[in-house]
Amino acid sequence: MNTQSVPSSKKIRLMLVDDHGIVREGLRALLDDEPEFDIVGEAGSGDEAREVVGRCLPDLVLMDLKMPGLPAKDAIRAIRVAHPSVRVVALTSYADDGQVREIVAAGAQGYILKDVTKSDFLHALRTVASGESWLHPQAQRSLIEQLRNRRADPFAVLTQRERSVLELLARGRSNRQIGDELHLTEGTVKGYVSTILAKLKLDDRTQAALFAVEHGISRARPTPASM
Repeated sequence: MNTQSVPSSKKIRLMLVDDHGIVREGLRALLDDEPEFDIVGEAGSGDEAREVVGRCLPDLVLMDLKMPGLPAKDAIRAIRVAHPSVRVVALTSYADDGQVREIVAAGAQGYILKDVTKSDFLHALRTVASGESWLHPQAQRSLIEQLRNRRADPFAVLTQRERSVLELLARGRSNRQIGDELHLTEGTVKGYVSTILAKLKLDDRTQAALFAVEHGISRARPTPASM
């Protein structure tokens, strides 16, 4: 494994995000002996991280995934949209299939589990700082397994509620009718439809209805439905 450091003339500006001060102190202590890293900021929540990153302009943000307030995936997405050059590394205790996909989709370039050795931890930070991605082997396995599941079930990316909305959409129901049947507001249903289209990479509800019928989620033939 190559653990070559980046040149000392170009320090890696690092920001720590964790809601536990003692964890941030531990990370600082861990990195004290590594002169290539310069810790330029800290935050205790996703909301704070979104604000602080604009002031300290780090190269890397090392972010815990379990914090109060703004969900980590939303904080990562906001940081990446506002500051595309800033790279984000997730630091967490486990690699749940759905979480890995969400965090990577949000824009994180690294996914580190807290059981890694110091050498692997530093290697991950250096790798992401150099412009590449680094995923813990368990996170890699989770993504691969999810891809396999998706090939077997094209609707694996949908939640149960999204599947219910899609099934009714395929039966020709309008957003209002779907809402009445599932006890949701029309606006909420519209949001679900947008999410379904994004997840299935489809352009409109007609395509979604046809896709659902073709893949067996609804036996009814799709009929035109109004928004």
